[in-house]
Amino acid sequence: MPNPDRDPWNARWSDRRALRLLGARRPRRRRGRTLWWLAVLVATVGVGLGLPAWTQAVEAARYPVSAADLAAGRSALDASPVKGRAPTTGYDRSAFGQAWSDVNRNGCDTRNDILARDLTGATFKPETRDCVVLAGTLDDPYSGGVRQFVRGAGSTAVQIDHVVALADAWQKGAQQWAPETREAFANDPANLLAVDGPLNQEKGAGDAATWLPPNTGYRCVYVLRQVRVKAAYGLWVTAAERDMMRRQLDRCVVAEVGAP
Repeated sequence: MPNPDRDPWNARWSDRRALRLLGARRPRRRRGRTLWWLAVLVATVGVGLGLPAWTQAVEAARYPVSAADLAAGRSALDASPVKGRAPTTGYDRSAFGQAWSDVNRNGCDTRNDILARDLTGATFKPETRDCVVLAGTLDDPYSGGVRQFVRGAGSTAVQIDHVVALADAWQKGAQQWAPETREAFANDPANLLAVDGPLNQEKGAGDAATWLPPNTGYRCVYVLRQVRVKAAYGLWVTAAERDMMRRQLDRCVVAEVGAP
C-alpha cells in the first residue's frame, strides 16, 4: 500500500530518478530561504543601530525636516543658556492673560484659529465668520493616529497644546516677563498645536527631558519646535533637557532636496 505521508523526494535514488523522468519537480524552498535571510538582515541592522533608535529612524521618515531647519535648530540649542529649573512659586495660568484671547485681532479666539489651522475638513458654526469650529479631523502628531473633533461634551478628545508648556516657561524665564509678553507667548501660533487630548494631559508641564510624544517619528519635529520657541523668547533649558534635545535632533531625517 502506498504511504500518503511518505515524501517521494526522500525515497531511494531510483525512485527520485523515476520521478524526474515523469517530469516531477522538487518543491522550491528558495522563497522561504530568501525571506529568512531578509529577516536576519533586518534584525542585524536593527541590533547594530540599537532597536529603539532604528525604529525611531524609520518612523521619523514620515516627518522629514530640511537641512537648513535642522542646522538652525542645532545652532539655537547650542546658544541656549543652561540653568537649573526655577521654582513654580507664583505661577498661575492667569499670569499669561485671558485664555484664548484674540491677540491678532482677526475676530476669532486663538483656540479656534488653531483648530481651523490643524484640522482637515473643518466645519464652522454659521454666521460666525468661520470663527467657531464645529467639527473636523485631526492627524494627531503625538500619537500618530486620527482623532475626530466635535464641539460639545466630547471636544476634549482634541486639545490645544502649548508645545513649550506655560509652567515650564515660567520656571525658565517667563516669570520675569511683562504681562503682555506672557499673553503673547500663550497665544503664539508657533507654540500651539492641536493634539490628542489625553496625551496633552499626560504631558502636563513636562519639558523634553521628562516627556516626549509616544509617536517616536515626530520627536525630531517636536523638539525643533521647542528649541525655536525657547530661543525666540530667550528661555533657558536645563542640562538634562539640552542633552535629550540633542539626542532627538541626532535622529532627525533630512528631506531630500527637490522631494515633494
